Amino acid sequence: MTASAPGQAAQSSPFAIFRNSNFSYLWSGQLISTIGDALTSLAAGIFVYQITGSVLSVGLMLMASAAPTLVFGLVAGVVVDRFDRKMIMIVTCLIRAVLIALIPIVVSTGDDLVWLYVLVLASASVQQFFDPANDSVLPEIASDEELSAANSLMAIAQFGSTAIGFALAGLITAQFSIEWAFWLDAATFVITAALIALVRVPKLVVEELSTIGEVIRNVGFGAGFIWRVPILRSMLLLRVPIMLIFGLQNVLLLPFAFDVLGAGEFEYGIQEGVTSVGFVIGSLLMARYADRLREGSWLVLSFLGMGLAGLAYALSSNIWIAIGLIGFSGILNAPSFVAGRLINQRNTPREVRGRVFSTSYVIRDVLYLAGMALAGLADFIDVRLLFAGSSVALVVASLVGAVMPGIGQPAAEWRRTMTLLRTAPKAALGAVRAPTPADVQALGRYIPALAGMPQRDQGALIAAGRVVEAEAGTAITRAGETGDNAYFVLSGRAVAGAISGAGEYRSLSAMTAGDVFGEIAALTGSPRTADVVAEEDTALLEVPADTLRRLMAIPEFSSLVLGKMQERLARSTSIADLPRFGGLDQAALREMRREAAGEAPAG
Repeated sequence: MTASAPGQAAQSSPFAIFRNSNFSYLWSGQLISTIGDALTSLAAGIFVYQITGSVLSVGLMLMASAAPTLVFGLVAGVVVDRFDRKMIMIVTCLIRAVLIALIPIVVSTGDDLVWLYVLVLASASVQQFFDPANDSVLPEIASDEELSAANSLMAIAQFGSTAIGFALAGLITAQFSIEWAFWLDAATFVITAALIALVRVPKLVVEELSTIGEVIRNVGFGAGFIWRVPILRSMLLLRVPIMLIFGLQNVLLLPFAFDVLGAGEFEYGIQEGVTSVGFVIGSLLMARYADRLREGSWLVLSFLGMGLAGLAYALSSNIWIAIGLIGFSGILNAPSFVAGRLINQRNTPREVRGRVFSTSYVIRDVLYLAGMALAGLADFIDVRLLFAGSSVALVVASLVGAVMPGIGQPAAEWRRTMTLLRTAPKAALGAVRAPTPADVQALGRYIPALAGMPQRDQGALIAAGRVVEAEAGTAITRAGETGDNAYFVLSGRAVAGAISGAGEYRSLSAMTAGDVFGEIAALTGSPRTADVVAEEDTALLEVPADTLRRLMAIPEFSSLVLGKMQERLARSTSIADLPRFGGLDQAALREMRREAAGEAPAG
């Protein structure tokens, strides 16, 4: 549960999210560890170059920090979905603290340089487990209304603070022994672990097997899930050219500044710093304005703006104008970063976020590295022409993204969705039929807990439920109604919204295949908390309340429903209409499962 006060007042400022103590601890820890990461990254490069005088050796060190993504990324996602995410973050921070502290101890001469590579490689490998756990936890400690501001401000902690680390590294290496940079970084990881220990995160209930065979089998689950969800698939396809271009242009910035614009080290350093400053400014703007547009619209506008800014940069001939354009591009980069995180978080079930997020990271990093390799084209093609051409390609890619499913949504379509929520008639649902094993199997593609249920338990679900059709434009539930069933989305698309005291909709979200809604009202007997309308023809597996309660005795099913309930409660407690759910904690939810199983009450 979040610590923020309910109601509209809590969101008068994007910085109101800091009233949520859980977010404050997580944000502070991320800020401190990012500064430490940047400090070590620069200090390690300086250290290697001082010893070897070889640019190749510096490159090998950078490769050692990037390679673990390809090796451990997918496995890390499976682990994050099977074990306590908070504990994963704490343990990885402490392990990295030890590894970084060992660097100045075991590395004293050039002969020991191999140990630097080993320790950097090990630290980067451990980080692969921290990142998906951290991103998976954020939607659980921030309500849906806070999530845009939370991601925007977290972007500053994750990337905008690198400039502080770089500056500290330069100061320490110039004024003190370089070993202090590593010891300071080790200390930041200890502090981060202590702050994360203070964060209250709902425990992840896992019923899936954690054997080595199951881990290997689930390595490809994230990619399959991304491909089955239209908006995630569209974002993946859009990012293929985008990340190639980003990798290419990131390498081209240096030769362009030196060879085309005649810049020196000082001007190039300012250009790099301005990029970080621009990203911070953009993130602050997104904290306030992110909810003004759909996430897909922000993606398109961000990439389009960066393409145009990049084209202007390629055509510039003055270094200071070019620096200004790069700073502006940094501002425009923030919306795509924040929107991409929101799309992942809002369209991925809690229990599979680790696998989906880690898969996204691996694909992103592979494409980025491939783009960096494309920079070799600059040996045969004029740098200005190559930069301009890639910027035009970025503009084209963004325009294509504007019409991709789930990404592009014209203002007229957005207004139609809002009108549907307000005016859709509450009519009897359409055709009704008995569920089939194929229906449960189809849901299992999105919900592993259902796929893992024994056949007899799947049979019980099939016997009790029914499949209903909701025509486009029909209200499935209305806020305030008494709920006596829950719904699993088999196909189609529905939208949900809760109305605020000011008469405007908030917490607008879309539900597609694999989503479940209505479970809170069905299990608690309380009124529905949101309007849900079929945006297109939608097939639903309807489960009556009494059947839902009986099925709670089945571990696989109860873990799924309890996870969905707790996530929804955690993401909606800032809505003024929901204070009555404040006392419904994990213990109370587990008690439902005990009662359904006929066990004596706990205690």
